Amino acid sequence: QVQLIESGGGLVQAGGSLRLSCVASGRAFSNYAMAWFRQTPGNEREFVAYIRWGLRRTDYAGSVEGRFTISGDGAKNTVYLQMNNLEPEDTAVYYCGIQTAPTLTVHYRYAYAYWGQGTQVTVSS
Repeated sequence: QVQLIESGGGLVQAGGSLRLSCVASGRAFSNYAMAWFRQTPGNEREFVAYIRWGLRRTDYAGSVEGRFTISGDGAKNTVYLQMNNLEPEDTAVYYCGIQTAPTLTVHYRYAYAYWGQGTQVTVSS
């Protein structure tokens, strides 16, 4: 079984920063890429940021580009999300996921085989 543990969420004022962490462990698995998604009540899980280890390729949702930075170490199955200049609209549960093989798109949750339990981020205005 593969487990992903997210941490670093919390309550912050608008304009503030948070750094999320995610570590995966368990049985052997292929870690092709990792990503962060977020979800609010009643809505679909939406793409936030992606990192592909081999080429260190990154991708961001338009709403967070320039404010969020994804980084990590694929060999250690660890990914981070540095979130700066946070806005109330960023309030959500943030999840990390592992992509085990290439897919046509990385922006949908179905591209990821394993997920963490999520960490709550709340941004007050």
